[in-house]
Amino acid sequence: MINSITKLFKQLLDGNDLGKQPTTDPNLAIACLLSEVAGADYQVDEAETKAKFSLLGKLLGLDEAAAQGLLNRAQVARSNSASLYEFTSQLRELSQETRFALIQAMWEVANADGKIDPLEDAVIRKTAELLYVDHSEFIRAKLSVTNPSS
Repeated sequence: MINSITKLFKQLLDGNDLGKQPTTDPNLAIACLLSEVAGADYQVDEAETKAKFSLLGKLLGLDEAAAQGLLNRAQVARSNSASLYEFTSQLRELSQETRFALIQAMWEVANADGKIDPLEDAVIRKTAELLYVDHSEFIRAKLSVTNPSS
């Protein structure tokens, strides 16, 4: 919170246009969202970290080294961000199918440790809303991860 306020004041002093969003590539935005859900409960365990790597490879076709580099950049971007909007605003142009796959991947990261924390649920819910993913698709993605036999 203090970082966000400090960033705002720096922008005002530097004369930057606050209406302009910083440009980030979509792959970085996806990595940031996966990292955001993993860290939502303030506990990132090994299973969540492995899930992030695996899902970046699956979603973006990255090898392990590229995924590691992207996740390192995502950690920095995430710590400097004020909200999820900074990431989701770049992903709205993706197809509905791709946005669904991202929400599903976020559920996989959240469920990697065997439990979905309410804070993780809230991050995924907010992301789905910002990406204009229908609530029924949000639920379908969750159920596909938590009840895979259904």
